[in-house]
Amino acid sequence: MDATMLIGFSAGLLTTVSFFPQVVRTLRTRSAHDFSALMLFLLFTGLTLWLVYGLLRDDAAIVATNGVTAALVAVIGGVKVRSG
Repeated sequence: MDATMLIGFSAGLLTTVSFFPQVVRTLRTRSAHDFSALMLFLLFTGLTLWLVYGLLRDDAAIVATNGVTAALVAVIGGVKVRSG
């Protein structure tokens, strides 16, 4: 792994891990009331586009980190939809 890829994975890891406390809290409280549905939709869409971009560029760091982050945002969005 070269230095550029290491930087990409490190940056992606840090931004992805930053979502874990929110997901844990959302699942624990079963509420996503404080999240804007529009923000969650836009963030999920942006992450999905980054994922597609990473696939097209064959960039593992972009694919892995944006894929995981999109899944975490989807969990929060799912709780938001279920809890109203």
